[in-house]
Amino acid sequence: MKNFALIGAAGYIAPRHLQAIKDTGNNLVAALDRFDSVGIMDSYFPKADFFTEFERFDRHIDKQKRLGQKIDYVSICSPNYLHDSHIRFALRHQADAICEKPLVLNPWNVEALEEIERETGKRVYTILQLRLHPNIQKLKKEIDAAPAGKIFDVDLNYITSRGKWYFHSWKGEEIKSGGIATNIGIHFFDMLLWVFGKFKNSAVEKNEADHAKGFLELEKARINWSLSINEDHLPAEVKKAGKRTYRSLTMNGTEIEFSDGFTELHTTSYKEILAGRGFGLTDAKPSIELAYQLRGKA
Repeated sequence: MKNFALIGAAGYIAPRHLQAIKDTGNNLVAALDRFDSVGIMDSYFPKADFFTEFERFDRHIDKQKRLGQKIDYVSICSPNYLHDSHIRFALRHQADAICEKPLVLNPWNVEALEEIERETGKRVYTILQLRLHPNIQKLKKEIDAAPAGKIFDVDLNYITSRGKWYFHSWKGEEIKSGGIATNIGIHFFDMLLWVFGKFKNSAVEKNEADHAKGFLELEKARINWSLSINEDHLPAEVKKAGKRTYRSLTMNGTEIEFSDGFTELHTTSYKEILAGRGFGLTDAKPSIELAYQLRGKA
């Protein structure tokens, strides 16, 4: 059984990490969040220590280490602009880091973390769950087996409705979230690069607070992409069904279904990490570089 600490326990994505820690038979020792609305922890690890101040959390982790109760992993679900700092915290406490996407906001942050990995001997892992989706893995095998030089036409449309609160949170500030293409789209860009190969060219048609769209040329695909948090962009049939999220990925006019099982892939990600097969800095870097370029072209 491994000991975990969690940073960002009150966040939207934290329950998936709590579930993954529990599902893999491990223990959450301590959690941190500046907000104390973390009753969800009772459903998973009610005995875990909880802190609202980073300094006390830091002291507790250090004390546990001195008592022989070392933390093995730090799971990071904090706001995007804090990921870099919290990863450094994990490594310097001799723990591996498991960080939500985007791992960091800028390519040079990746290079600095690579250096700290070498210094500490610890690893940085990230959650790139779409690479573990069976239908996406099937698609990659199909693309890998295609004749050399074949180019696929791809359309990606992702709408995940968000209320007015979004724009009053750190997510609505590009300097903190990286903007919609990074905060909402980073794992889709990672998936597209993984499946269709290296980046060649891009253009951004629109980059607004609630909607971004553009064109992406990769080694094996021409891709039109659109990302939105505006519920008015939902197709009529989706609204009629009472749904607030819409995902569509088509290749040469054929729909590729990958909605089902989307939320359960965090546990699969943790299993891979614990088995030594997790995705690290090298895996994450291409999509971070792409998202950074798209921000610059907007």
